Amino acid sequence: MLSRIAESLFWIGRYIERADGTARILDVHLQLLLEDPWIHEPTACRSLLGVMGSAPADPTVEVTRRDVLATLAIDRTAPSSIAFALNAARENARRAREIVSTDLWEILNTTNAGMPKRLYNDRAHDFFQWVRERSALAVGTVDSSTSRDEAWQFFMLGRAIERTDMTARLLATRSLTEESGPSWTTILRSCGAYEAYVRTYRGMPSSRNAAEFLLLDRLFPRSIIYSISTAENCMSEIDPGRDRVGHSNSVLRALGRMRNDLEYSPISEILAELPVHMERVQAVTREASNAIRQRFFPTQAEPSWIGENS
Repeated sequence: MLSRIAESLFWIGRYIERADGTARILDVHLQLLLEDPWIHEPTACRSLLGVMGSAPADPTVEVTRRDVLATLAIDRTAPSSIAFALNAARENARRAREIVSTDLWEILNTTNAGMPKRLYNDRAHDFFQWVRERSALAVGTVDSSTSRDEAWQFFMLGRAIERTDMTARLLATRSLTEESGPSWTTILRSCGAYEAYVRTYRGMPSSRNAAEFLLLDRLFPRSIIYSISTAENCMSEIDPGRDRVGHSNSVLRALGRMRNDLEYSPISEILAELPVHMERVQAVTREASNAIRQRFFPTQAEPSWIGENS
């Protein structure tokens, strides 16, 4: 497959997942502000922008939820925004029109055209739901109309890498402020994980069990471990070479280290320093993404996202 096509498919997967994940994180954040009227809004909003790699450089600038929505939702020039991700997915689909199905192209084109230019607090939840539905429609279309060849593997590899990163950022919002953060129930619902969690643990969410489920559950598709395993499987299908000793594949090395670090660390230790562990996960996804770019798209410039350079 041409490097240009492979790169476009990889980034279509990443950008669709990024739009979906950012919508989920913002929904959790606004729910937090509604649930806890005592929370200091500027602190929580600045913390969220920090989690997403978009905090203002000037620490004295007061940040409101309107600033968060402008920066992370509708600003088409902000690399960390939903609007930017959806537009970038559409542009990558245009570059790969000979591979991308007509249905997917029309979905991405229509979604990009339907992005609002303004967003008010009372309509934010509906907007985030719309983004999640459009993302699900795009992914479902690819799932039902794409042969399981290298094109599919690169698309899924991009989604898996991005989902790992976005789930880590979502979990990091648990510590938005020192006093409070979104409840584990809210976080589970934002991932579509609440019912699956209840079926697994048969009880109300506790910090230990909820974190364990979203980090380590091998059967739930939004858990970090599941996403890492998916990325490893895609990488093995794309580059099936086997080494007699160790791994020469730098992507598999990075993913394997991260998986082992999570699986063999006590959950109590991870919970005690959750933001630190999630920053480590994000750092490894950046490492894996760079390794993929150098291995398969060496002549291409990596699409920039401020969250990946923070």
